[in-house]
Amino acid sequence: MRGVRWRRAVSQAGRSLAVWAVSTLTMLVLAGILPDFRLQSADGDSATTIAVTAAVGAGVFGLLSALVWPLLVRLLLLVPALVLGLLVFFLNGSLLLIALRLTPSGQTEAAPETAVIVAAVMSAVASATGGALAVRDDDAYRRRLYRLADRRRRGGPPCAATPGTVFLQLDGVGHDVLSAAVDKGLMPTIATWLGRTPGTGPASATDGRPGPGPRPTHRLTPWHTDWSSQTGASQLGILHGSNHDVPAFRWYEKDSREVMVCNRPTSAAELQRRAVERTGDGGLLTLDGASRGNLFGGGADEQALVLSIATRRRGRETRSRAGYFAYFSDPANAVRTALSFVAEVVREIAQSTRARLRKERPRVSRGGLYPFVRAFATVVERDVVVAAVMGDLLAGRTAVYADLVAYDEVAHHSGPLGRDTEQVLGRLDRALALIEKAAEHAPRPYRIVVLSDHGQSPGETFRARYGLTLGDLVRAGCGLPVPRRAEHTHSGAEARAAVRAALRRPVEESGERHRPSGRRSEPIVLASGNLGLISFPDVPHRMTKEEIDARHPALLSTLANHPGIGFLLVRSEEHGGVVLGAYGAETPLARLDDDPGPLAPFGPGAADAVRRTHSFPHTADIMVNSFHDPADGEVLAFEEQIGSHGGLGGAQSRPFLLSPLTLSVPVDDSGLLTGAEHVHRVLRRWLRESDGPQIPLEPAPEERAA
Repeated sequence: MRGVRWRRAVSQAGRSLAVWAVSTLTMLVLAGILPDFRLQSADGDSATTIAVTAAVGAGVFGLLSALVWPLLVRLLLLVPALVLGLLVFFLNGSLLLIALRLTPSGQTEAAPETAVIVAAVMSAVASATGGALAVRDDDAYRRRLYRLADRRRRGGPPCAATPGTVFLQLDGVGHDVLSAAVDKGLMPTIATWLGRTPGTGPASATDGRPGPGPRPTHRLTPWHTDWSSQTGASQLGILHGSNHDVPAFRWYEKDSREVMVCNRPTSAAELQRRAVERTGDGGLLTLDGASRGNLFGGGADEQALVLSIATRRRGRETRSRAGYFAYFSDPANAVRTALSFVAEVVREIAQSTRARLRKERPRVSRGGLYPFVRAFATVVERDVVVAAVMGDLLAGRTAVYADLVAYDEVAHHSGPLGRDTEQVLGRLDRALALIEKAAEHAPRPYRIVVLSDHGQSPGETFRARYGLTLGDLVRAGCGLPVPRRAEHTHSGAEARAAVRAALRRPVEESGERHRPSGRRSEPIVLASGNLGLISFPDVPHRMTKEEIDARHPALLSTLANHPGIGFLLVRSEEHGGVVLGAYGAETPLARLDDDPGPLAPFGPGAADAVRRTHSFPHTADIMVNSFHDPADGEVLAFEEQIGSHGGLGGAQSRPFLLSPLTLSVPVDDSGLLTGAEHVHRVLRRWLRESDGPQIPLEPAPEERAA
């Protein structure tokens, strides 16, 4: 044992000396090429003096970074997260200036802006050198990763020996998109899990049978979303077991006179509260769980970058920015992420410019702040969430659920298929490989489950095809004046909410509160992808078809007969609920199984999804689903998105579930996995299989809300 400790000490000392030497060399090189950074007096010094000065400066800077830096970042958690990322560079430069002042020669000099550059380069080089040397020594690499996770487990229960489970959500990646990416060799990690040699053929088999490649470890299973095919409904159902009364991404509630928006922190907190009250259970992650980058917490003890707690300010259980501390405590992370951020902004500008010059169609505006929002989603959010998940694995947590929103954000503006999104899928696959590597060094075995919350359907926008928005069409049907120029609709992209939460800025929606007046109010028209919702705020109940016809005789026919509309759902005094289509088509919900009517192009399961939404208390007076072309899977988004989701039609309703073969088959004898609540029951069953009977299959009946 003494010999092992001695070898470890010698190995550690050797790595420290190597990092010091490389840092010294880096400082000398930078002093030679940067005009405002020098390590010698004005009269000149000998090469030996300059080398000693550089060595002392590099050593002091390294000590300050190791000892002082974590304390500074912990104090700065009081500031918004993105501001913290920017302050990293200035603080790092300040540490370098202090280190230079402490050198014995006293002749070193650097301009403040130069110090920022020098500190960033030295931190990156030192981190890369130390990491590379540690990887060569497996024990040292494992100890280094354990130290990164030690803070998370300090004072907690000992790590269990049973397998843990990590759920990684690839936001917006549909089953067919994933299969095609594996076929093309874009996602070699997932290809290996499926037993495929990357780029050699189909990977869509769900039974896990060996293919032309390595032995498979996972099976790929498609599942079908509810009518509301978006992250709010899907993730709430997956994490909390209920997405009852979530008819869309945004909807108007007449009793509170408020617009609920899934990516608004206050709305997310309220939806989570309702789900917990309905199920009587805290969520999927209540047993030693961690929630990372999600809209909802899932009952986890450890939550970072979770939107439903973004409005809370204090308390250990509400540390929404804890993941930022874990990531930025190493200044090299900030440097690496910042460089990648800038590269992503440049990449987006180049890609959007190329699309504009080629006059590609369909196309939406990608200017303004969008390049920075995209860079946040594809770089900052990804890096911080992946680092947090790796820390959770090394800390031995029982269940981890994390959302990576990169693909979803890019697909909204570039389309779900194409070069832009393929590059994002490749980077997501590399993130999965990093997490898999960390799992190999975890103190307990882990089962990695990858899933998506919805897919994306392509197609041009409703406004681009017809020159007017859904709101314009509704106003025309009501006999109201239509503005000549349609306004942009709000985007439902999750990345925007994450940026606002990081800056502590609420998600704004026009017309958030609507109080009825003495006269008739104008209808409220909201969009969720290719799903539209129309509500009349001055009527306290859900209006019937008969009431709408009496008030606006031309409205329903104007909508139903428009070529961009697939079908309408309204309440009926005679039939309870009816689906309306073109040419006077009117099918009661009870007869949809025998006569799908306007729902026929939307395939199996559409009738059940529509009937379920009809039963929700806060379903809009008129639910509108856009046209859908089954031949090419296209829909028409009511938002400014050429890759959309939120309603029925195409790939948006067909996400995937990629699970280890060691877990039970997710589907029953019917072979169908339908609805986010069904997925929740499957994931809960898998946790029970992994960690024993302390995880109930479902909440006890006596614990459910009445």
